[in-house]
Amino acid sequence: MTRLTGLVSGKIESNDVVVWAKSWCPYCDKVKALFQTMEVTHLAVDLDKFNEEKALVKVLTEMTGQRTVPNVFIGGAHVGGCDDTMALKESGELQRMLKDLGVSFKDDA
Repeated sequence: MTRLTGLVSGKIESNDVVVWAKSWCPYCDKVKALFQTMEVTHLAVDLDKFNEEKALVKVLTEMTGQRTVPNVFIGGAHVGGCDDTMALKESGELQRMLKDLGVSFKDDA
């Protein structure tokens, strides 16, 4: 396991909700805003703030098969990007996942 793979895996394993993002990405902002509105404690990592951005993107792509951001993990499981996360919210599945993890959230968001 490379150092960066360990870094990515460690963040995913030690946080219930992780959003891998880029600071300029409107889809990333939408997912971050969703979790903020729902008052979900989450870790948002802006990949473009790291010198090793390209290598981190490569690690995430190898882990998930997804080349775009946001790259969202809940309970250690990759759930996809913005559209996937919004669909989970609309279906109620996101709320179920958070409840199963014991993560508090505001449901009327």
